[in-house]
Amino acid sequence: MPLKKEFSLLELTLCGMGIILGAGIYALIGQGAAVAGNAVWLSFAFGALIAATTGFSYAELSSMYPEAGAEYDYSRHAFGKKIAFFTGWLVMFASILGATTVAIGFGGYFGAFFSIQPVYGAIAIIVASTVILLFGVSMSAKLGAIITLIEASGLLFIIFVGLPHIGSFDFTSVPSIQGVLSGAVIVFFAFLGFEEMARFSEETADAKNVMPKALMLAIAGSTILYILVAIASVSIVGAPALAQSGSPLATVAQATSGPQAFYVLSVIALFSTSNTVLLVLLAASRFLYGISKEHALPPALHVVSGNGVPWVAVIVTGFLALAFLAIGAIDFVASAVDLSLFFVFLIINCALIKLRLSHPQAERPFKSPFSVFGIPIMALAGIAFTSILIFSIRDPKIFEVGLAVATTGIIAAFLFVKGPEAPAHQTI
Repeated sequence: MPLKKEFSLLELTLCGMGIILGAGIYALIGQGAAVAGNAVWLSFAFGALIAATTGFSYAELSSMYPEAGAEYDYSRHAFGKKIAFFTGWLVMFASILGATTVAIGFGGYFGAFFSIQPVYGAIAIIVASTVILLFGVSMSAKLGAIITLIEASGLLFIIFVGLPHIGSFDFTSVPSIQGVLSGAVIVFFAFLGFEEMARFSEETADAKNVMPKALMLAIAGSTILYILVAIASVSIVGAPALAQSGSPLATVAQATSGPQAFYVLSVIALFSTSNTVLLVLLAASRFLYGISKEHALPPALHVVSGNGVPWVAVIVTGFLALAFLAIGAIDFVASAVDLSLFFVFLIINCALIKLRLSHPQAERPFKSPFSVFGIPIMALAGIAFTSILIFSIRDPKIFEVGLAVATTGIIAAFLFVKGPEAPAHQTI
């Protein structure tokens, strides 16, 4: 039984923005301001550019192969089943552990409000999200879109209260180009999540045309919000205050509207993190479904219920997210998640280049702009930017974890995956 096509362009864009906005801006703006100063808004602009280069590759590939397997399917068509399995292995690790990481963040806010251990809040949001997903994608999509609007309201509030203060601090002053670029590396993590959107392709009507538009709109919408929030924030309290605060946007709100605003922003952060957990688990379950449908995982994972839900994949995803809560240093492992995603981005950009050269006449409802000799310039830029991000990670232990995950995936691919050939080119 196929998945139901429930996502419209608006719902898909809002869900994409919900994943992207997540909780990143609430903390990362302070870390970015510490190195970029009042020009942290420019760091967000560069971070958006980095995200967009790979985003264009996802947009073109999703228009060619609108399948739930997303990265698995893209790399399978370009490089064959073994590299596809390896790519899928990295994506599964990053997605499910990423949901767990955000659930811990939710647990922290939840525990502060109700005086309980954060882990109980994390368990509660994972279980609640799993149950919601079992009711169907229509309910999940609408709930995700509504919560995204609540998320955005907190950022719009910061922008609104910041308008009278613009000019109080010189946000056009750039302390150093290196500082702005270092800030871009930091705040880039606030854009992660756009890649999750491609996994909703089989539940999107006219996905070939809608998915690329939604991807670009989600990145553009998030970028505009981030830049305006950064300008408003430095105009209200200045970069040093942002850098020193553990909850910078709540500090900004309190500076203009008092302690009540601090708590309101904290509640919005609860909505933000809960929404990210829900939508990432949704995307991860669809990814397991897509790979299973290609016979690279047990067939039970693509069993679909009467209401169009791959219920086994949903339950397995929720269980794995709960199991990952047993990991101690979750922040450290979250960095390994980012490293895994960077390797995925390298593969996806290379896949687009390969398919441009090997299948130049293939149907492409959306095409990444700017090409030289048939090679997409944005994909080349994505490879360069992603390589810079990889080498910006300084902790060797993170590379050890990433290497362990990658090695396990490579071994599994060679042991269990048969038929390394890429499939004959076709689009759905």
